[in-house]
Amino acid sequence: MSSAANVMLAIHEKRTTPTDLYRPLRLYIASAYSEREAAAADDDLAAVRDLRADVEQPSLPDPSSLERRRDALLAYARALSLVEPRFPISSDRAHVHSLAFTWHDAFKTGKKASVASIHLEKAAVLFNLAAVYSQIALAADRATDVGIRTACGSFQSAAGAFAWMRESGVAAKAVAAGATTVDVTPECAAMLEKLMLAQAQECFFEKVIAGGKPPALCSKVARQVGIFYEEAYAALSAAPLSQHFDKTWVSHVQLKAAQFYADACYRCSLDLHEKEEIAQEIARLKIGISALADAKKVARGVAAPLLDSVNKLESNMKTNLERAMKENDRVYLMRVPDASSLGALPAASLVKPTSLAEVLDASKERLFSSLVPDGSMKALSKYTEMVDNIIRTQAEKLQQASEITRVRLKEMDLPDSILSLEGNITLPLDLKEDVEAVQISGGPAGLEAELQQLRDLSRVNQELLVQTEEMLQKEANEDAQFRTQFGSRWTRPQSSTLTKNIQDRLNLFASNLKTAGDSDSQIERGLKESYPLMSILDRRPIESALPSISRPIMSLDGNEDAIVGALKQSLRQLESLGAQRAGLEDMLKEMKRKDDILPKLMAGVGSHDDLFKKEISKYDPVCAEIADNIVAQEQLLLQIQAQNEQFAAVFNLEDYKVARERCYKQIAAAVAKYRDIKKNINEGLNFYVTLQEAIGKIKQQCSDFIMTRNIQCREMIEDVQKKLAGFSFSSSSSQASMQRNTSVPPDQNSPSPPPPSSHAPHAQGPYGVPPGGDSRPGYSQPEQRPAYSQPYPPYGTPPQQPPYGAPSQQPPYGAPHPGHYQQPPHQQPPNHDYGQQAYPGGWRGQYYNPHQPQPQPQPPYPQPPYNAQGSYPPHQSSYYRPQ
Repeated sequence: MSSAANVMLAIHEKRTTPTDLYRPLRLYIASAYSEREAAAADDDLAAVRDLRADVEQPSLPDPSSLERRRDALLAYARALSLVEPRFPISSDRAHVHSLAFTWHDAFKTGKKASVASIHLEKAAVLFNLAAVYSQIALAADRATDVGIRTACGSFQSAAGAFAWMRESGVAAKAVAAGATTVDVTPECAAMLEKLMLAQAQECFFEKVIAGGKPPALCSKVARQVGIFYEEAYAALSAAPLSQHFDKTWVSHVQLKAAQFYADACYRCSLDLHEKEEIAQEIARLKIGISALADAKKVARGVAAPLLDSVNKLESNMKTNLERAMKENDRVYLMRVPDASSLGALPAASLVKPTSLAEVLDASKERLFSSLVPDGSMKALSKYTEMVDNIIRTQAEKLQQASEITRVRLKEMDLPDSILSLEGNITLPLDLKEDVEAVQISGGPAGLEAELQQLRDLSRVNQELLVQTEEMLQKEANEDAQFRTQFGSRWTRPQSSTLTKNIQDRLNLFASNLKTAGDSDSQIERGLKESYPLMSILDRRPIESALPSISRPIMSLDGNEDAIVGALKQSLRQLESLGAQRAGLEDMLKEMKRKDDILPKLMAGVGSHDDLFKKEISKYDPVCAEIADNIVAQEQLLLQIQAQNEQFAAVFNLEDYKVARERCYKQIAAAVAKYRDIKKNINEGLNFYVTLQEAIGKIKQQCSDFIMTRNIQCREMIEDVQKKLAGFSFSSSSSQASMQRNTSVPPDQNSPSPPPPSSHAPHAQGPYGVPPGGDSRPGYSQPEQRPAYSQPYPPYGTPPQQPPYGAPSQQPPYGAPHPGHYQQPPHQQPPNHDYGQQAYPGGWRGQYYNPHQPQPQPQPPYPQPPYNAQGSYPPHQSSYYRPQ
């Protein structure tokens, strides 16, 4: 401690011994993390070592050196905040080996503490920081405005450093770690905080006195100076400080407390004198003089300037007391009140400890940023969970508010009723999508064209079936003719025996076609009966079919426009609140995205709970805005409800709603009926395409069969003729043979295209297409349907119907069909003998030689227009059931 001519005190710094931080900390990093991390932290370790070395050097008394010293202590204090959470330099944790800090007592330099505790190091650095601030204040020239401001601010900063020691728990932790020197105890920190505040307030007292402020204000400022000194003196008189400080220190503080109490009495007496309250003036002066006399009796070793200042004040007070007593005896004759009857002097505190949170904040420092202990990560996870809870809770409130708005507006039929009044009528979204799908697919008007496609396909299938049956019948007639001509010599099997399976299959196809025709008639009747219902779907736009709200024919007061305008204004306000909620939710998410407190956690300033409480509070304004928004929305919904009731009464909304719902139901029923008929048509188209492919394959097999029979026929004729002639090759025999051949001309027995017919598909182009044109008119989209016994099954979205001649996805003929109608069984290859030997004894001609490749016969007619593979997936169908 040192005193100056202006009788204020500064504190000396604590002394320390050199300590090597580099090696122990590096060994710990290599052990706890890795050698790679230790090498990466070399620069940071060297920086901490250099900062510690700067602190170890003694300070110089000049102002510039004191400021550099202050900055060095602040930098080292921030570094210690980053070291503390990463390195367990405490006796109660895993120890960083060979690292201990030694510090001497600032007031009794012979005492020292040497402890392996980061808390002792932090407490000592904060103590020295406060001491340097006090020295800067004492060095300032308080005779100038700048000097007095510097001194006052520095004393408050010193008080802030001592307050930080006490409030952050650093002093208590240092004591708990074994730091036995009194100067770093919480009690000493509290006493020094009050002492620094007293001297800062004293600077203000000097300023108000120099500024000629009123005596009442000067009295209040002086009284607060005395209160601070009294609190410091009380701490000095109690353990553990009572036996630690020098007696001159205690006397100085005690005398200062008495001086400023007496000065407050003196300034108050001046104010009372101006008010001519002489009796109280006399009482205040007597109390102040008594306090000074008592303090001077015990004052030992105080600075002479302080005693001079006290004596001068005492002299002034005695002079004023004599004058006041004379005036009272001669003029006022007032009774002087007892000291106990007077109230306490008012005080005005103009100072407080300066918070060092900002200058000690190490969150922006980069030292050891790559080292993150598990404890810090757990703390960060806890904070993140707290933030997530806030975000989730507020998001749920916002979503609930939006849902309440949606439900309430739907109950009030808003804003649809307003839009209807303005002509902006809309269908419910799902119903509108259904109608659009119907219109895109052609609408009810397009169903007649699809029915015509059914008729065309039915006709084509019938013609193919007739052509196939005629081919078989012609071959059978020729076989019967030769059998009659040659009698028993004609030994090959009858055609009816070989074609029985094919004929059965053709009969089945004919039966299916008949059933299909009945189903087509039923579909056609259903379309005709339902068309008036479905015609509403051809309205474009469909909203033109809906009823609208009309204004009342007669108006009593003509306020319809005002009612509508007020309701629309309220709806706009409600929409604005909804947009505000969306913005608040985005704001919360953005705040969370930017919320990174890990640097602050690693800075180790204060407890985690205090940090969390401070950081989480930044979400409070947004949460408050959300609450206000929800309250405002509820009030606005009540207002809208009242306005809507008035609107409904004026515009007769109940009748409009009934008419609208009736129209909705009509449209929905029309869509359902359309889908039903469309589905049946699609299934019919799919059936006919599949059946056409099957009939085409049967027809090809029949053609192959007839070609084979024609070859057999020629070979057998030659064989019979040779037997009749006794295998003679005379010219007469040859002529006879030629005559017999003439009776069966080769061009008649060989396969040839049937004559042109208007009913044959190969004799004309595909239906509705000119020769050489595209034979694939688009079909509607067929779809699976339930049993045809149900006239119109439920609607399902139909797959795309292939055009005429397009590849079909139906299974090849002969494979089991997934539908209910019977498919023809698999046919044998063209050169097969259809399950029987053509001749008894197994004789075969060259056509049956399996070792010689046979040319593939070409069919005697063009391929049907629907014989390609279709694009229809196999499905369970009962559209056409076999008889």
